[in-house]
Amino acid sequence: MYRNLAAILLLALFSSASSADEDLAKKLSNPVADLISVPFQYNWDNRVGPTEGGRRFTLNVQPVIPISLNEKWNLISRTILPVMNQENIFPGSGDQTGLGDTVQSAFFSPAEPSAGGITWGVGPVFLVPTGTEPLLGTEKWGAGPTGVVLKQTGPWTIGSLVNHIWSFAGDDNRADVNSTFVQPFLAYNTPKSWTFTLQTESTYDWETEQWNVPVHFLVAKVFKVGKQTYQVQAGPRYYAESPATGSQDWGFRLNWIMLFPK
Repeated sequence: MYRNLAAILLLALFSSASSADEDLAKKLSNPVADLISVPFQYNWDNRVGPTEGGRRFTLNVQPVIPISLNEKWNLISRTILPVMNQENIFPGSGDQTGLGDTVQSAFFSPAEPSAGGITWGVGPVFLVPTGTEPLLGTEKWGAGPTGVVLKQTGPWTIGSLVNHIWSFAGDDNRADVNSTFVQPFLAYNTPKSWTFTLQTESTYDWETEQWNVPVHFLVAKVFKVGKQTYQVQAGPRYYAESPATGSQDWGFRLNWIMLFPK
């Protein structure tokens, strides 16, 4: 399996790029682009928990499906379903494997950027308690607003995605959810369909008054295997700030994205 993965990564590294690949790479820097994609995002974190003795592996399955409402408006569905494995996140916690909570967003977005080149989208976000074990989810239903705004000029994309989720139902014995997510991002696309991205995925918990601030530097490449188009993305992350129960210092991300251009 590892040899096959290495071979595919080498193919991505040395594959030639077309103008279509460059366009796809730029669309992938836009969270509300009119492009069907299915990312499989692998995240690894070490030194998790108050004693920094835990480990967590998360596979986020993140299908993005645009729906054309009319000539002027699109509805962009973005789903995040975590598949998790963790161990020793605090003393005596043992190991857990299963699903985490699902986050479902829906962005209403103009089909074309504004006259000033601004792309935006707004809509609702929902928290669905799909966690299969108590330590993998909140056991709460939640909802709130979400939005994204960005500008693409030349090879550059700059923007931010935000949401806020409040819990409104679920297990009364579990802590309420009241959290803000902020994801500013800056991406540079090359004519060879490489993308270099710097972003944070910061969360502020208003209940505990704590930040979790992982900073990512990611390198991505669009390529084809037969008729199927992919993007592979990888890079480290550094936790500039995290709660005592969170991850510390360094982590890593590998993102494998299947693309279905029109």
